[in-house]
Amino acid sequence: MTLLRDDDLAAAFDRAASSYDRMTAASPGYHGHLRRSVRRLRLPGEGSGLSVLDLGCGTGSSTRALLHAAPRATLTGVDASAGMLEEARAKTWPPSVSFVHAPAEAVGSTGAAGPYDAVFAAYLFRNVTDPDAVLRTVRDLLRPGARLAVHEYTLSGRAVHRTVWNAVMSGLVVPWGRLHGDAALYRHLRRSVLDFDTAPQFADRLRCAGFVDVQVLPLPGWQTGITHTFLATRD
Repeated sequence: MTLLRDDDLAAAFDRAASSYDRMTAASPGYHGHLRRSVRRLRLPGEGSGLSVLDLGCGTGSSTRALLHAAPRATLTGVDASAGMLEEARAKTWPPSVSFVHAPAEAVGSTGAAGPYDAVFAAYLFRNVTDPDAVLRTVRDLLRPGARLAVHEYTLSGRAVHRTVWNAVMSGLVVPWGRLHGDAALYRHLRRSVLDFDTAPQFADRLRCAGFVDVQVLPLPGWQTGITHTFLATRD
């Protein structure tokens, strides 16, 4: 299948936004894994005095994970899907949390241009047309020495993990999407992981974008070898 990109992908997320949280709530470990990846940023002092960008925030699950770990930080969530942002904004947030509608590629030209003390990006990079350009944008948004954490479905490269991903998506997630009228989006999400970098390849992509101290950390449960946390520093 042809992957959805740019406006087509944003429109697909718009259509799926009202049911998206129900789907992720049924995924074992989904919210716990987001919190684990956020904790790996090791934001000091509960985020006091820090400005943090949640790039590709969707319905706000990743923003909630950031708020849990850094309740004193200023958090900005950015997403290309107006429908997903509508779901995020409908939730209860403290005044320190705000949301901006923009594609990841254009965030530097919006009111969310930073600079930031940390950037968190969950399930984003396999869904953008030019991940290298977005990484360069993120690097420019970060203060020198600040950290990026990427939480992403990136297969290990082992056949067993590719098989598990295909089985879960084909047997559970894509049928769920079809039931809710969003089959095209969930077929895209399945294929986007298969076509994207392996974990070692994405780590190399981070280094090529000018990040240093790149770490690749696994996540537990059925997503071991399928989902990883990537930590990197702007030098």
